[in-house]
Amino acid sequence: MTGDRPLRVALLTYKGNPFCGGQGVYVRHLSRELARLGHRVEVIGAQPYPVLDPVDDGPGEPGRVTLTELPSLDLYRQPDPFRTPGLDEYRDWIDALEVATMWTGGFPEPLTFSLRARRHLAARRGQFDVVHDNQTLGYGLLGLDRAGFPLVTTIHHPITVDRRLELAAAADWRRRVSVRRWYGFTRMQKRVAGRLPSVLTVSGSSRREIIDDLGVPGHRVHVVPIGADTRLFSPDPAVPEVPGRIVTTSSADVPLKGLVHLVEALAKVRTEQPDAHLVVVGKRPSDGPVAAAMERFGLQDAVRFVKGISDAELVDLIRGAQIACVPSLYEGFSLPAAEAMATGTPLVATTGGAIPEVAGPDGETCLAVPPGDSQALAAALTRLLGDDALRRRLGTAGRERVLSRFTWEQAARGTVEHYRAAIERQRAAGRQRLAARRTAVRRPRPGTVRRPATAVHLTGAAVRLTPPGPAGAPAPRPRRPGRPPSRPAASRPCRPRAGPCARSESPLPADTP
Repeated sequence: MTGDRPLRVALLTYKGNPFCGGQGVYVRHLSRELARLGHRVEVIGAQPYPVLDPVDDGPGEPGRVTLTELPSLDLYRQPDPFRTPGLDEYRDWIDALEVATMWTGGFPEPLTFSLRARRHLAARRGQFDVVHDNQTLGYGLLGLDRAGFPLVTTIHHPITVDRRLELAAAADWRRRVSVRRWYGFTRMQKRVAGRLPSVLTVSGSSRREIIDDLGVPGHRVHVVPIGADTRLFSPDPAVPEVPGRIVTTSSADVPLKGLVHLVEALAKVRTEQPDAHLVVVGKRPSDGPVAAAMERFGLQDAVRFVKGISDAELVDLIRGAQIACVPSLYEGFSLPAAEAMATGTPLVATTGGAIPEVAGPDGETCLAVPPGDSQALAAALTRLLGDDALRRRLGTAGRERVLSRFTWEQAARGTVEHYRAAIERQRAAGRQRLAARRTAVRRPRPGTVRRPATAVHLTGAAVRLTPPGPAGAPAPRPRRPGRPPSRPAASRPCRPRAGPCARSESPLPADTP
């Protein structure tokens, strides 16, 4: 039993960027909180490598967090994405597979990282109590549990949702073909997910999507909500509120994030609130639907994009906003919503995916609108900008909701429970395999009869032992009553070819049993 002893955790992440995408944020904060609980966490990741926090005081003796780099060819790095590496960069067949998949329009990193991770873990057998995969879902993970590594996997939400929404937003058949090629790895992820022993996800909405889209049995999927770093994301009255500021965290080139609908809503809001403006934490698009909408409505000066800011700058940006907005069509959890609520900034959010599970009831902890409805979004933003009392009430209630439900310490404790369950399940399976092998050894082969090890014959005062015959030989026939037992042929002396018989044997008494 693992009991309450500290665990040695291998946390796998094929992408660890903490400033773009939820996977890097998840690894950063979960590893820190696991270490604060006393566990030793080794993050094994590829480029962009995750940023890990130092471990401060925890409720017990703090553990530690380390980073082991498992480099890919980094084919999508800036400023030369989709690059072709030089011949001297190739190290093995996995590198060749990575390049070949990219050349054919696919996304190779989940598969190739899983293969490298498997090779790395095989060389370090016995050094970890549990392996935690952060949504790699590559073929290399299959069989890790049978190789002695209890495995837990986090799926934030099925990437099949992203694929579906991008196909719906594709402008023509060429774009649809490109999207299908890029998301070809989702077929692998579906096959792998269905064979995983334990899956963690971050919301009830994601759980339903995983069961429906990936075919994972429901009893293997467990919800462990994540949350905000409430020590960092907190109210600060010293930060002045900027009139009309609306802040959002979004990727302009991802239709799922719904930024184009927020830009359209801003154009309507400014007809009643001329000082309303939008700050987007993300990269400014040079083309695409968002850039076209900004140009169409003349909002180039009313929408500002910021990128690469520090945590402290991000927190102050949210604190100074009158409204935080999450316009996504779908979210598996929505960290931006939880972080904005933790600062006490009032929230306007859609009801896409798991956002209502985080943001709470409409009118109590947020204002909720249907996804993709720019009219409803504009009405909610206009209402909140014009009502100071409503903003204060929603901001206070939102922070209380996050503190009670969505903190990283709570997420770490819930995750550890599933680590221990996976370890115990692995040990139970090992005991079953051992018992099965022992039973197979004791069970005779089909068509053979088990014989006694030695036959004992009493001949008056003499005792004769008959050794067992060869394995698989038929059992001797029973002796007829009154007939003396015969000795096995192997125990008789050889009869000479000529001359008197060399064997002299006294006949047994007639009354010998």
